[in-house]
Amino acid sequence: MYVGRFVVVSPEVAAYRVSSRSFPNRHVYERDGALVVGPTEDAPETDNPYIAYNCVRTTDDTAVVGNGSHVDPITEKLALGYPARDALVTALHALDFEKDDYDTPRVAGTVSPEGAYIATVRRDALHVQAVTEPTLVATYERDTPAGYDLDATDPAGAARELYDADFEHAVCAAAVAPVDDGFETAYVNE
Repeated sequence: MYVGRFVVVSPEVAAYRVSSRSFPNRHVYERDGALVVGPTEDAPETDNPYIAYNCVRTTDDTAVVGNGSHVDPITEKLALGYPARDALVTALHALDFEKDDYDTPRVAGTVSPEGAYIATVRRDALHVQAVTEPTLVATYERDTPAGYDLDATDPAGAARELYDADFEHAVCAAAVAPVDDGFETAYVNE
């Protein structure tokens, strides 16, 4: 099954996977404290604004994961003191779904020692909910948050588990989790 890009959020860890039929030549790398999805050196030239973006960013107490440019305004709202739910609602409402040929939903999540949220904005809905168990939302087929069987509770395990998940066209994955002195991140490129 092809579900496109997706996030899985649990109270312990948040993770994101790029799945792509159209732009598979991408990878995750670290830049200025963020994890970034971008084209590999052998990727064909494109002017598509949706293939390069920060996919994991953190503030002092909350981490954000997502499938596009909305990760930045969510993080900025959190840094201003917005509660996670409000930061997700505000940014996703303002940016709306992606204006591409597929009206691709934006998906995002937050995790902190105080709790976790998952969110999506589609053509027909904006959905934000607190999570108490691992929850997945994807851009296609599974575009409403629902429980997901995630075993990993650490970033390295979560990134690997999402990359290896039984959904088509895996490209790369990233994850983040709160630790005693901040956040730990990990990513998988293959």
